[in-house]
Amino acid sequence: MDFRLPKPVPDQKLRRAEALDALDSVLPFDRRDFLAEILTDDDVATLRHLAKEGIGENSLRALASDLGYLEAWSLAATGFSLPWPAPEALLIKFVAHHLWDPAKRETDVSHGMPEDVSAALKSAKLLRVDGPHAPNTVRRRLSSWSTLTGWRGFVGKFNAPVLRSAIKLAVRASARPRGRKSKKAVTADVLTSLLNTCAGDRLVDVRDRALLITAFASGGRRRSEIASLRFEQIVEQDPVPADPKVPDGDKLPCLSIRLGRTKTTQADSDAFVLLVGRPVTVLQAWLERAEISEGAVFRGIDRWGNLEKRALTPQAVNLILKRRIAEAGFDPMAFSAHGLRSGYLTETARRGIPLPEAMQQSQHRSVQQASNYYNDAERTLGRAARIIV
Repeated sequence: MDFRLPKPVPDQKLRRAEALDALDSVLPFDRRDFLAEILTDDDVATLRHLAKEGIGENSLRALASDLGYLEAWSLAATGFSLPWPAPEALLIKFVAHHLWDPAKRETDVSHGMPEDVSAALKSAKLLRVDGPHAPNTVRRRLSSWSTLTGWRGFVGKFNAPVLRSAIKLAVRASARPRGRKSKKAVTADVLTSLLNTCAGDRLVDVRDRALLITAFASGGRRRSEIASLRFEQIVEQDPVPADPKVPDGDKLPCLSIRLGRTKTTQADSDAFVLLVGRPVTVLQAWLERAEISEGAVFRGIDRWGNLEKRALTPQAVNLILKRRIAEAGFDPMAFSAHGLRSGYLTETARRGIPLPEAMQQSQHRSVQQASNYYNDAERTLGRAARIIV
């Protein structure tokens, strides 16, 4: 049986593809053809409207990705594109298809996502797991659905008590433990190994060295923040004392990075983080070598070693990290770019740096989230688990 998703007529696809070309700085090129096939004309119009309204590139990219998935799921599950606004029953169906009890599935094949829906999404390379989805993924897609509903001028049922109850019960039934974005943290010792893999003089080595040390030392910046970092955000500061207790002693170079719009700050925020010492010299060496004086800081390098104008994507940042992880002899499956963020906080905990000071650099909003890394570090170094050794 053919489970492929229905295709639009050629003229429709061409029109949508041309409209999406206007968003080429946001949407991955290799996904535009897929989006042109699966999105409706109104979907494309909404995305273009959001771009004109100045929504952040990362947010728009995430919304486009979620919208593509939702439309594909709706076509596979109902045979129709998403209705706007979505009825409450369709929202509950979405939850039931993505959050379910694996034990019950063994005795009831109709429980969870139907096989034909799963096959259609896998054929479109939108589904990679056979079990229930991560609750956070489901919540994020529902949130994107809600946001897009609002932008279309409708009021959705996303806060309906029945839906909230269904999500709560489904999360409990799925019994899926919450996993970290990176199984292992990129702590200082791991970072040293990664930097050793790019200690050469090739352009790609100079870039990767600067990317890794900047991402870590600036508080464990997210891959989206590193990918979108621009030269204009970097501000040279006066040198600072190498030893804060000896203000008149040796000095270290210092830069500030203005964060602008991030996951936890607004575009007009004056939030910044500092780079001090070696990270400054490594970053400056990259900027000088690549002759970058404006625009994107971290850019692609083609197979011939030529620098490209376009900034790296967040996915490219993750792939660079994984490639260097493999070259250092570690398991790439155990690390992701988020490991730089968790690694920074883990390392500050190991060195006894107060949590508020670490959070000022990492820009975490939640003390609870940031303290989880501290708690893990303290537990592994503490005596409570060493009663019998």
